[in-house]
Amino acid sequence: MESVDTPNLGAPDSSQWDAIVIGAGHNGLVTAAYLAKAGMRTLLVEARATVGGTAASEEFGGATVNICNCDHLTFRTTPVMSELDLPGFGLTYMDVDPSQHNLAWSGGPAWTHYHSLEDTIEELRRTYPDEVEPYRRYVRAARPVVEMIMAAAAEPPTPIGLTKVALKRRLAGVPTMMKWSRMSAANLLRSFFRHDALTGTAAVTGPMVWGISPEFPGTGFGALAHAIRHVGKVGRPIGGSGQVPRSLLASFTHHGGTLMTSAKVTQILCEADRVHGVALADGTEIHSSLVVSACDPHSTFLRWLTSPPAVADDLIRRWKAIPHAEGYESKIDAILTEPPRLKALAHPIGPTLAIAPSLAQMHEAYEMMGRGEIMNRPAMLVNVPTLLDPTMAPTDPSRPGRHVFSLEALFTPYGFTGGWESRAEPERWLSIFAELCEPGFLDSIEQWRAMTPAAYETEFHLPAGHATSFAGGPLAAFRNPNPELTRYETAVPGLYLTGAATFPGAGVWGASGRNCAQVILNKR
Repeated sequence: MESVDTPNLGAPDSSQWDAIVIGAGHNGLVTAAYLAKAGMRTLLVEARATVGGTAASEEFGGATVNICNCDHLTFRTTPVMSELDLPGFGLTYMDVDPSQHNLAWSGGPAWTHYHSLEDTIEELRRTYPDEVEPYRRYVRAARPVVEMIMAAAAEPPTPIGLTKVALKRRLAGVPTMMKWSRMSAANLLRSFFRHDALTGTAAVTGPMVWGISPEFPGTGFGALAHAIRHVGKVGRPIGGSGQVPRSLLASFTHHGGTLMTSAKVTQILCEADRVHGVALADGTEIHSSLVVSACDPHSTFLRWLTSPPAVADDLIRRWKAIPHAEGYESKIDAILTEPPRLKALAHPIGPTLAIAPSLAQMHEAYEMMGRGEIMNRPAMLVNVPTLLDPTMAPTDPSRPGRHVFSLEALFTPYGFTGGWESRAEPERWLSIFAELCEPGFLDSIEQWRAMTPAAYETEFHLPAGHATSFAGGPLAAFRNPNPELTRYETAVPGLYLTGAATFPGAGVWGASGRNCAQVILNKR
């Protein structure tokens, strides 16, 4: 299947648009689709030639590969699919169950996670019998917190709204959520589990994906990773992750929206104390009294915002004082002649295999990242997506049986002292992974590429290879010093914010885009 490739649907005419959305990542697409569906004349402006950002898929080696990892869970817990009729526009999910395999670098058996709690318990009884009762206690405590967070993410997180959600649920999970939000994920996980195969694999898909150490206070929600798979179902779009932005684009255009691609915004214009539109790199000005940025807040407020009104002074001052983080994730895509066979795992790795350092090693890796160094055995998320979805496989009929291989590595800093010009470091990850496989894995690789933080910067317009991600949870509505990240509305009248930097945060979720659209439409 080809990458998400959309034509430039034409330059805007001289009429004024009801709304301009900057950035056609999945949250920008969600916001734009809701606005267009509500009857607003909406223009979506994208710097790249294609939509989807890092939620997209593209062609490599004659196959379809995902820009980032392909497991979706939270997106299907929102009403976005039904409200925008995404199945009607070609989006079909397959359930992934078992949902994840887990392995620790420190040794011990691999174990497999299922959506069913009882199936997971039986797996632990076989692999880590001393963790069975702790796991039951963990899920019993964590499930109400997960359900509370999922419910809260469906609406903009105002104090009144969160109170209504809590009362509707008869306060189930609220005391635990309050307590866990202040703890470190590491201490919380240690309070339940003994083995790295449980503590580490939870933290890999929690704080490590957020780019922080699990030892930091306030990362407690990062300990929910195992429990969340018993609440929502892991799924993958048939045809690759890019089917999500493809269907969102189809919904957007169906409702009358207009897309401009290869159109880089360089200014957000203000006039008469409110937003007035945007200017593109070629000097074109496009006017509207409503602009939504689905891009990095630092770029939005500090690089693009032109002649802002005085009411934005505090906003700009705050964001000048917030350091811009650097990217820390990398991903290898490869074409294999045959799928790898793991020594410690009887199952094929169609579902993702999480390979985890210890919690202490994760903290060490975080400190190393600040020095531009990479740990000897980084955390990995590995899968062969074509084992579950053959439509993504290389299409050459004369060479059947080939597969796509995906390996995501953490932490791999943007400022890596060895430099990302060389392929030596990413190639080392393949060699390390090969040690876990039966002989022949490296020989099976026909071609491969590495998407590093440097590549994300140049190819996806992510400053320093980093997509600023919101990791505060719903309680941030009560104590967030940057209210635009949870309210979506900024101090500049007519200027709104959505995307990974805003609640509820990273991953393919879409709730941020929906919430932003709700805030806008409620003010009409």
